[in-house]
Amino acid sequence: MSTVSPQNRQNWEHAVVTGGAGFVGSHLCAALLESGTAVTCVDDFSTGRHSNVSTLRGRPGFTLVEADVSEELPVERPPDLVLHFASPASPADYLRMPLHTMETGSLGTRNALELAHACGARFLLASTSEVYGDPQQNPQDERYWGNVNPVGPRSVYDEAKRFGEALTTAHAEAQGTDTGIVRLFNTYGPGMRGHDGRAVPTFVRQALDGEPLTVTGDGNQTRSLCYVDDTVRGILAAAVHGMRGPVNIGNPTEITMLELARLVIRLTGSRSEIRFIERPTDDPAVRCPDISLARDKLGWEPQVAAEEGLRRTIDWFRADADADPEHAPLTAVHRSGNR
Repeated sequence: MSTVSPQNRQNWEHAVVTGGAGFVGSHLCAALLESGTAVTCVDDFSTGRHSNVSTLRGRPGFTLVEADVSEELPVERPPDLVLHFASPASPADYLRMPLHTMETGSLGTRNALELAHACGARFLLASTSEVYGDPQQNPQDERYWGNVNPVGPRSVYDEAKRFGEALTTAHAEAQGTDTGIVRLFNTYGPGMRGHDGRAVPTFVRQALDGEPLTVTGDGNQTRSLCYVDDTVRGILAAAVHGMRGPVNIGNPTEITMLELARLVIRLTGSRSEIRFIERPTDDPAVRCPDISLARDKLGWEPQVAAEEGLRRTIDWFRADADADPEHAPLTAVHRSGNR
């Protein structure tokens, strides 16, 4: 679990983290608690895991609320910071829960914004590099509008996040709510589910199990991998700064999926082979953030190199023999393995 503290942090008294039992959300909860902020974690556990917050339960200042944010946000203590991170984020998850994904990105965002507005709290939306779709500009900066298929299989996630950004912006303009938007690029690290369908946990799980690593297409599509501690630092820096954004938070170093698979095999010492399978519909060819804005305004950039971050992640998967105890393997995992 992350122990990263916000740089030059504001003294937040109470933060609400929706999706706080998810991968990134649980690391955020831990970082906030370490900095002295009380945290209410709200999660419906549709993709979040109890094990992600097991070490936080019982700690002073931590409250866990099980609720669907698209229906309600039953928070008893007024917050001064609302971090809206609830949403299925893996293709394997949002493909099997399309309506829930869109409701969380629309109704859930509205409910979180209204809570922040009513309490005079700072609000931060977790958006995504998926708002850029299959980009025709590389790297992608925040001024790029994207290239998104609004009715494709990935649209339930892409468009939910794009709508969330529009709603957040409208709330700031119409209601004066203190809002910010962070666009997170591919984040990885300890706490990911082995069968969540994204490239790093899929490759690591397959390598440790001695299975073939399933690379979609020819493997030349790229992603930019940001270790979770770096992502958390960037998120909290944006919360403290007060910028409205959007701002990209990601690692500007690209790696192809074939290179990633070979690196995981080398770092695990696995004898697994690589198997090429069909590439999913609308799978982006490139993904790389321009982080000039984050560098200039937040003084932020990633510090953990891919090889070091992957070593830590592999060590975590090795130590956690039941890295995915609450979710059975998903049939969509291979088709969505290279996000």
